[in-house]
Parts: sequence; structure tokens; C-alpha cells
Amino acid sequence: LAAARALDEAGVSAVVLEARDRVGGRIWTSRAWPEAPADLGAHWVHGTAGNPLMTLAAAQGLARRATDYDNLWLYDTDGKAASPALEAEVYGRFESVYEDAEEIAEEAAVDFPLEDALHEAAGWGALSAVTRRRLDFAFNSLIEHEFGGDVAELSAKHLDDGDEYSGGDVWFPNGYDQVLQRLAQGLDVRLGQVVSAVAYDDDGVSVSTAQRTWRAGRAVITLPLGVLQGGAVRFTPELPAAKRAAIRGLGSGLLNKAFLRFPQAFWPQEPELLNYISAEKGRWTEWLNVAHYTGQPVLLGFNGAAYARELEALDDAATVAEALATLRRLFGNAIPQPSGWQITRWGADPFARGAYSFNAVGTGSHTRRALARPVEDRLFFAGEATSDDFYQTVHGAYLSGLRAADELVEASASRAAG
Repeated sequence: LAAARALDEAGVSAVVLEARDRVGGRIWTSRAWPEAPADLGAHWVHGTAGNPLMTLAAAQGLARRATDYDNLWLYDTDGKAASPALEAEVYGRFESVYEDAEEIAEEAAVDFPLEDALHEAAGWGALSAVTRRRLDFAFNSLIEHEFGGDVAELSAKHLDDGDEYSGGDVWFPNGYDQVLQRLAQGLDVRLGQVVSAVAYDDDGVSVSTAQRTWRAGRAVITLPLGVLQGGAVRFTPELPAAKRAAIRGLGSGLLNKAFLRFPQAFWPQEPELLNYISAEKGRWTEWLNVAHYTGQPVLLGFNGAAYARELEALDDAATVAEALATLRRLFGNAIPQPSGWQITRWGADPFARGAYSFNAVGTGSHTRRALARPVEDRLFFAGEATSDDFYQTVHGAYLSGLRAADELVEASASRAAG
């Protein structure tokens, strides 16, 4: 949408082909509960100072709420609230281990899994089972949820090659999809157009869907990394070797959400986050207290990486049962059944195949630049995975669209001049 808007403003005619019956892709606000919109995809604007999304939000007068990640209550494996001393020990030990792991990775000649660096820094073999469990909780909630991949998959040297805006994080209580309204307004968007093939040559580009084949001088490809990896879209001729290597190399991460709505709130309203040191790594370790912000009796549970993939195999009833088992451990068996739920499975979504990309072992900013590079001045690539500065973010996707549009306009002008 950002690319199409920029092209439209540059006087270039553009058609947006969208596989879904809605715009936004991995921005998806459900309004099944009208008084409690649920963002099933992107949730936060990460960094408010200088972030272009804040400019869009301000222009539309969108309500925003800040998140204070320090306003967190931690629960130990037995379900009891952690003491301040235990909380300080868990997070303090993690910070020390992570800093040491960064030094180990920096000194290494070649890239290797982040898990190896973390275990070496922690002296893993000598740790008690309890200490390991607490560190696994921290690795999961602070790294695997953040990046969408297992520490065994993440690059030790290039985990966080990107940049970030300062100013804290905010979210939209009335739905992230509001940001899309101005971007999409007036654009030629065709819904239900599932692309199966892209062909390009000196004469232009052909894009095929079940309904028809579209012809254009150039195309901006914004397929998510997971879709590119799955090969659902055939490129003719085949994409260059460096681009195919980038597609294979980067990781398609996973972070899923389970919104549970209850007849009334039975949990404390003061904290914004409720974290749980689960016996099994990654099992319902992080909850956002939606009621803290909106007054609606809703909890949002996050699951990432390996456990998220495992959970996707369950149906809604079994997933809710898993979530309630954790909540009963924290708040007792007398808690009520939820009156409703909304659950995501981004890995199984055929038009996403993941939540957002991560730097797998052997990949980094150089890989993302290869993924972003235009092909034959005909195909231009955008999407969060192509952003070497702001990957995994909505603003990264937005800025990549502006960049691809600029590249397309420049290529068109150069060819016309030639």
C-alpha cells in the first residue's frame, strides 16, 4: 500500500493485487467484539520519535496508548507471584548472560547459533535445573518472542543488525487497521487475486491469478518471506541465485496470539504484563493485560517460535484448554470459562506462512539487501524482510514500500531517457 500510494503520487498508474478479502496482510484488526477490537497481527508501533507511522496516526487523530514493559508481574513455576528478589535475579542473570554472549559472538570468526553463545556464557552444564528453567523463560520471553525464532536458529553475530526509533512503544486501542485507511484510500486495489506466477522480460511483467493475467511495465513484489520460501508463486525466469539464497537463508519467524474474553476480570488490573516461568519452555509465558488499558475483561496470550508451531496443530478448544491450564495455575481453579476467544495461526496462513522474518545463522543485513535488490529493472521487492534497518516492523514494511516505489520510478525514468 505504501508503494502504491507513492507511485500514485508520482503519477504512475498502479494496481494492487491482494490475495485476501481485505487489505493489510499481517495487519489484521478483528472487530468480532465491537467494543474490544483485537489486533490479530501487528500490535505496536515500535518507537515513536521520528517514526513515519506516528505521522500517519497524527494526521488521522488516532487514539494511542503507551506500553510500560517494566509494569510487569512475574509468576514462578508453582504459580505463586515472584518476590522482588527472585524477579531481580531472573532478569539480572539474563542481562549478564546476554551481554557475555554478545562478546562471545563478536569474537567468533564465523556465525553460529545464539543458543550456543548463551549456554557458553551461562556455564549451562553446571547450572541447576531450576536456574536453567528460569533462563529458558528469559530466553523465550525476551528473545524468541521478540525475534520469532528459536535461539537454536537465531544468528549469534547478526541477531539484531537493525536500527530502532526511540520514544517507547504505543498501540491503537481502536485497531491498527485505522492506519491503513489513509494509505488505501483511492487506490486501485483488487481483492481475492491469488497470484500463482510472475513472468518478466524486456517487454514488461505478467502476473497471473486464477481470474486473469495482468500486464504491466514493472511490478513491486511484496510477498512475505514465508510465501516466497514456500514457492507458491513461480517466477519465470527463475530469480537470480543471490536472491534465491537470501530467501532460503533468512528465517520466517512465528509469534501467535490468543485473545481470551471472560465474563469478568479475575486477574490483577495494575500490571500491564503477566509473565509465567513455565515448566516447559515457552508454554504460555507472556500475557498482555488488555483490561489495564481498556477496561474490557480480555487477556492476550503470546506464544512464539517452537511452542507456537506445536500449538498450531491444536484446534481452538484444545488451545483454549492449554491456556486455561496456565491461568488456573496462576489464579486458581475457580476462574470462569472464557465467553469468547480469537486465536491466530500465522504459520498455517497460506498468505503469510509466518509472522515476521529473523536473521538465521549465516544471515544478516547483507542478506536483506540481496532480497531487496531489483531484478532486471522489472521486479522491485518490498516488505519487512527486505528492510535491513527495520525488519520485523510495520514501519520497516512501510519504508520498504517507499524505497521500492522510488527505485521503480528511477528505473522508468532511466529507461525512458535511454
